Amino acid sequence: MTYHPKSDFIAVMMERGFLADCTDYQALDDALIAGAVPGYIGYDATAKSLHVGHLMNIMMLRWLQKTGHKPITLMGGGTTKVGDPSFRSDERPLLDAQAIDDNIDGMNRVFAKYLTYGDGPNDALMLNNAEWLDGLNYLDFLRDIGRHFSVNRMLSFESVKSRLDREQSLSFLEFNYMILQAYDFLELNRRYGCLLQMGGSDQWGNIVNGIDLTRRVLDHEIYGLTTPLLTTSDGRKMGKSAGGAVWLNGDMLSSYEFWQFWRNTTDADVGRFLKIFTELPVDECDRLAALEGSEINDAKIILANEATRLLHGEDAAQTAEATAREVFEKGGVGDDLPTLVLQAEELTDGVSIVQLLVRAGLAKSGKEAKRLIAENGARMDDAPLTDAGLMIHSANLPIKLSAGKKRHALVHLAA
Repeated sequence: MTYHPKSDFIAVMMERGFLADCTDYQALDDALIAGAVPGYIGYDATAKSLHVGHLMNIMMLRWLQKTGHKPITLMGGGTTKVGDPSFRSDERPLLDAQAIDDNIDGMNRVFAKYLTYGDGPNDALMLNNAEWLDGLNYLDFLRDIGRHFSVNRMLSFESVKSRLDREQSLSFLEFNYMILQAYDFLELNRRYGCLLQMGGSDQWGNIVNGIDLTRRVLDHEIYGLTTPLLTTSDGRKMGKSAGGAVWLNGDMLSSYEFWQFWRNTTDADVGRFLKIFTELPVDECDRLAALEGSEINDAKIILANEATRLLHGEDAAQTAEATAREVFEKGGVGDDLPTLVLQAEELTDGVSIVQLLVRAGLAKSGKEAKRLIAENGARMDDAPLTDAGLMIHSANLPIKLSAGKKRHALVHLAA
């Protein structure tokens, strides 16, 4: 891309690797130069926490605010009742209103770590699309909004086409989702002057829909910007680890496990991840990425510290690093490891080591735990586990369990 941005925001997006595409670079750049631009990203409330896969666009909102603009986090209290079909093979499970509200509460705790909310010109806004979607009159909506959408064009979008090409069912409920998302952008522009929608590259069609609808209904010019699909250097989707999703809420994933996720980054990804997930200067990211041999591990520790500091705070980052050094360099136990607490009554007849590996989050199932033991991948107190039938009693506790070289948990008896 040869475009040379004038605004700080687009410059940051380009040099740090956030930018996949934009509907109109020049016009958006001019708007960003002219004043504080409100920009939003939408989040459906499908879980009680966001995960690392969301972190790229959360950082994008943070940079929007840091460069003098106004981020909007739009919670999908309305659209979650429908479910985004984009690039899914089946329909999402439908959630009731209470579950949606509970999930929104959990997700909001993460945004507060990265953004400053308030009433100032570039303070962030937390909004919920249930504000305008819950009260829609169906016939009015069809007449006023639905008439602007071509079914032929909607069928051509890759997110829909891929489902139909595989002859997988796409319900009318899901088909409405892209209309509702387009309507979100219209309402945000009408109510809050929002000029920009951002999202992953898989949202391009939905974003363009919203721009077209707003132009037709309000005759306003608004813009879209997308991020690239983020995968690791070995082709895996960002946000998953051997133990499952890397959650951002501390009650679903400890700060130590979060730190360890970043410490385990492959060498080839360090520079790219430093630019996206930390605020270190770009030239420093490039310097760290160029380290070779064992020195690249220093860059990984910096990545882990910086990412953990943003989410969990400086103390949590320092404690996680100290725990890692205690566990890996000194062979100790480390006070900040993920911990499974057992009640005395659970241990009357003993608990199987297989069950403990699962409950400690080191294996997803008993079958996986047994395979881990059979392949010499499990250890107890740093000694290889060879007996899948081993029973643990209260006299054996506390113990440290390990899966591979980098995943550990403590098991101890309740006080």
